[in-house]
Amino acid sequence: MLSRIAAELGPWSWWVLGMILLTAELFLPGVFLVWIGLAAIVTGLLSLLLWDMGFWSWQLQLLVFAAAAIAATLGGRRLFARKDAQSDEPLLNQRGASLVGRTAVLVEPIAEGRGRIRLDDTFWVVNGPDLPAGARVVVVSSNGRDLTVEEA
Repeated sequence: MLSRIAAELGPWSWWVLGMILLTAELFLPGVFLVWIGLAAIVTGLLSLLLWDMGFWSWQLQLLVFAAAAIAATLGGRRLFARKDAQSDEPLLNQRGASLVGRTAVLVEPIAEGRGRIRLDDTFWVVNGPDLPAGARVVVVSSNGRDLTVEEA
């Protein structure tokens, strides 16, 4: 059935596919079908020009469509990439980094460079100079799950 429709439409079958994909983009989120729809339209344009040529087989049309879809998708991603997007919460998913500059009291003394503090509802392993429990410290940096502190 599909082969009969494609044979009757001829080169316009690519245009129909492109319009279906562009229409589907209206209902599906993601801005992905736009690039594939544009690739189908480009293939349709080439089909209008080359339809009567002997070398313009359906296999070559599929290869051109695949190459155009890849090129359009990569070009679209590059065109709309957010390289300088600024966030109003730059430390949102970096909890350790958001603690830099805060002051805390040592829950366990820093012995041999390691101790523990409590900030908010979490106990944090800290690195720093040897200090007794109860000493006030300030967080100077974060490297994953460990914080580096100095005496306040």
